[in-house]
Amino acid sequence: MKPAHAPADHLAIPPKKTGILIANLGTPDGYDYWSMRRYLNEFLSDRRVIDYPAWKWQPLLQGIILTKRPFTSGRNYKLIWNEERNESPLMTITRSQAEALRARATAEWGDSVMVDFCMRYGNPSTQDVLDRMVKAGCQRIVFLPLYPQYAGATSGTANDQLFRALMAQKWQPAVRTCEPYFDRPDYIAALAASVRRTLGDRVPAKLVASYHGMPKRYLLEGDPYHCQCQKTSRLLKEALGWPEGVIDTTFQSVFGPEEWLRPYTVEHVAELAKRGITDIAVISPAFASDCIETLEEINGEIRESFEHAGGKDFAYIPCLNDDPGHVDVMLNVIRDTMGGWVPVRNAAPSQDADRALRPQDQDRQADRAGDQPPL
Repeated sequence: MKPAHAPADHLAIPPKKTGILIANLGTPDGYDYWSMRRYLNEFLSDRRVIDYPAWKWQPLLQGIILTKRPFTSGRNYKLIWNEERNESPLMTITRSQAEALRARATAEWGDSVMVDFCMRYGNPSTQDVLDRMVKAGCQRIVFLPLYPQYAGATSGTANDQLFRALMAQKWQPAVRTCEPYFDRPDYIAALAASVRRTLGDRVPAKLVASYHGMPKRYLLEGDPYHCQCQKTSRLLKEALGWPEGVIDTTFQSVFGPEEWLRPYTVEHVAELAKRGITDIAVISPAFASDCIETLEEINGEIRESFEHAGGKDFAYIPCLNDDPGHVDVMLNVIRDTMGGWVPVRNAAPSQDADRALRPQDQDRQADRAGDQPPL
């Protein structure tokens, strides 16, 4: 439509909308060598992920790493590939999350909002999706990176890519980025519900909360990720009502020669088995969607490490994915972030969740006020 009193040759302007854009890590277009190479090149060239000087890192990456790694990564992706849709599980799940969120957002705000998803690496790219949303009339955008805990190499680089995409826009929309939700009562409640859904009333000898790793140096340089992971584990234990010592926090996906955050999951589960702890469950609170690191690494390499060391009972608790409780969390985070942009209805948490988690909610508010340390 054209603005009132506009000349006849004025460009048509679509009705004003508020965009909701969720972002996940990314996925190769296929598990063949060249698809894997393109994806790994984009991922491993990100200075947020590998911050070595380019003169030092790029010859190694373009030579040895991208000659060999696409073959091994491609074989791993092939094990979990969604052959029916010819895409990775991460793509399937993220699309389903966006569809569920779109249905909920449309029911609440009607056609004044537009919901879409993008990937930091690969397709659909942040640039392409932002272009589409702007052309559809999104003059305001709420951006939610699907990482409960903040890290520069996850939420930070997703935000970076959005800001770079904005630089190409003649008419930039206003943008609000969502804060990490690692300690939200509704998120902790959804995690606890997923544990009960998989394990029932059984309490394993150990619940291993395995988070994606990062170089220890990043923590020492000020990245809050490690502290936020530790707090998520503590709040999960409190929500489940389990005794001290049942939940262990570990880190997976170590890459390169540097020391990463410890303990390493693959080593820790083997050590548990050697100590006679042969009944464990593993959960991945840092992942909003099941992906290569959960479906292949945890259910493959990490499970094998445990069983080869004498472990017997290994249960993997799936990510929250498109579970309705998780969609509720995403919608609540978005609603909090977009306050004032579109009319919203007050959404109080369920009485059960409120009773179970109110002390944690108070703890979270006190943390943000600076009354307590971040753990």
